[in-house]
Amino acid sequence: MKIFEDIRSLSHKYESETAQFLARMIQTPSFSMKEGKMIQVIKKEMEKVGLDEIRIDDLGSIIGKIGNGPRLIAFDAHIDTVYPGNLDNWDFPPHEGRIEDGKVWGRGASDQLGGMASMVYAAKIIKELDLNKEFTILFTGTVMEEDCDGIAWEHLIKEDGVKPELVISTEPTSLNVYRGHRGRMEMIIEVKGTSCHGSAPERGDNAIYKMAKIVNEVEKLNDRIIDDEFLGKGTITTSIFESGSPSQCAVADYAKIQLDRRLTWGETKESAVAELEECCKLAGVEEAKVSVLRYDATAYTGKKYSVEKYFPTWKLDENSKWIKKASDSYTKTFKKSPKIDKWTFSTNCVFIMGKHPEIKCLGLGPGDEEQAHAPNEMTRVSDLSAATAFYAGFVAEINNNEI
Repeated sequence: MKIFEDIRSLSHKYESETAQFLARMIQTPSFSMKEGKMIQVIKKEMEKVGLDEIRIDDLGSIIGKIGNGPRLIAFDAHIDTVYPGNLDNWDFPPHEGRIEDGKVWGRGASDQLGGMASMVYAAKIIKELDLNKEFTILFTGTVMEEDCDGIAWEHLIKEDGVKPELVISTEPTSLNVYRGHRGRMEMIIEVKGTSCHGSAPERGDNAIYKMAKIVNEVEKLNDRIIDDEFLGKGTITTSIFESGSPSQCAVADYAKIQLDRRLTWGETKESAVAELEECCKLAGVEEAKVSVLRYDATAYTGKKYSVEKYFPTWKLDENSKWIKKASDSYTKTFKKSPKIDKWTFSTNCVFIMGKHPEIKCLGLGPGDEEQAHAPNEMTRVSDLSAATAFYAGFVAEINNNEI
């Protein structure tokens, strides 16, 4: 169809500008709760391409808008990145924003500033070709995802009342269409003991020994966690072990472990907590306390916000009308069928569709998932223009066909 040829032509035309925009973002370090300068870089680019409205919410996310249709959809990219880590592992400065060998190099290139660059230029094409009649479309650059995935959308939904029919995540998918991923939780188990002098440990009650028995049961739990044909198996691992005692010559009177729990389809916060409580009973330490952690932080705007660290599993049905439209538009844009798959890691969709199942999610993004948090991070320039074309093509498809 000619409209999809026009979309691809414009995506190639704007490919260099899209890559340069990505390079400028990479050159603007943007860590969680420190995204203020990045937001201004994005705002300037949104103004350049001519979005209809641009605003920044109380938490600091930027929301661009085009169209005034009666139905609402959104494209989302988180615009914070992790730190570079050990600089010895990098072959170049992480925030140089180098464009070389058909790739854009630097921290955030794949995770996930490339998605931000592509969707802004998709907005330009949508407006230029007048592809949108039916929808109001938001383009959100969201904050604090690396620290707490989904918190910015929980704020948008609860505080601002933003409730689209669909959110397209632009997290890296190697240009495949993704329809879900496992959820996760951050939990702790705490145990108390009784201290005494280390020369006579039999007088006390060593919290470390009690916790060691629990850790052993947690390790065995990993073998019993359920599986899902699409999302895969849930997992649990002990990530931190802490203890305390009056001195190095005393029996420990306190021990705590922190756990990373990945939740597959059918698992809930309640079921995961109950499993750990059972582990404590099997270890003979029934007095142990299992808790779900909270995330309490202050955004760069100064606003304080808090959420529980329960990030629900989500999965869009493979027969969903949105998956059909994504597949149809992908085929028309690229003249081949998409691979339908899932993320290994977690995204903002945990608080979008995971906590609000009436809001559907799917994903396609430039770059590769394995580039996330890795040294020498990069994304292909050709991926940027391809993602741009998909986003614009998807809008063309849903505006010209019933859904």
